[in-house]
Amino acid sequence: MKQHGEMAITTSKLVKKFGNFMAVDNLNLQVKKGEIYGLLGPNGAGKTTLIKMLCSVLNPTSGEARVLGEEIPDGKVVSRIGYMPQETGLYLGLTVDQNMKFYGRIFNLKREEIEKREDELLKFVDLSDWKHEMVENLSGGMKHRVSLACTLIHQPELLFLDEPTVGVDPELRVSFWNYFNRLRERGVTILITTHYMDEARHCDRIGFMQRGRIIAEDAPSNLLEKSGKDSLEDAFLVFSGRDKSIKGVKS
Repeated sequence: MKQHGEMAITTSKLVKKFGNFMAVDNLNLQVKKGEIYGLLGPNGAGKTTLIKMLCSVLNPTSGEARVLGEEIPDGKVVSRIGYMPQETGLYLGLTVDQNMKFYGRIFNLKREEIEKREDELLKFVDLSDWKHEMVENLSGGMKHRVSLACTLIHQPELLFLDEPTVGVDPELRVSFWNYFNRLRERGVTILITTHYMDEARHCDRIGFMQRGRIIAEDAPSNLLEKSGKDSLEDAFLVFSGRDKSIKGVKS
């Protein structure tokens, strides 16, 4: 597989099987550095499994993948990426502050740098007043916001965000996306999964994923134009073959 310097993520015939179940099926993907790429698809499409392989959490069954130029799985690249899973990686028996400091120390940040980043990020996720609260006492949405703050503490070059705005109120979701766009302007690459189709329109490109494969990808506006639909939900149905009203659409 050729290495593409301008690509943050490149996969070639990537496969992940669990027994006889094909979770990711010969998937080819390229994500450019500095773009926001959205993965959309139903539960079980393989989105989370793909992200876990790209983060070196799971080993591929076969195929190849490179993340920031390094062939995965590779522990060296972990310090350059941020991964926010759907399931919280927080320590419930610690405070918000203790979780933030713990993650900062994992990435060998100095105490002063951790404190500065923590103050900035807790303000961003609107949790400054909850800094010393035990995580187990927080609501689901608040835990999600703490998880995002922990993911960002070491200023990663590449972010993997798996449903980052679940349980977050609409106003705060808007602020999240404003922040994601500012990160992109600084050159940070973001691979994100979301069920909110209005959010998907903020992505530079979208990949519709079904049964472990990318069935269509392009800018949101181009996917709508190709499908002849007004919504991304309807566009997905066209590309997945469930909507027969548009003929001749190729993924």
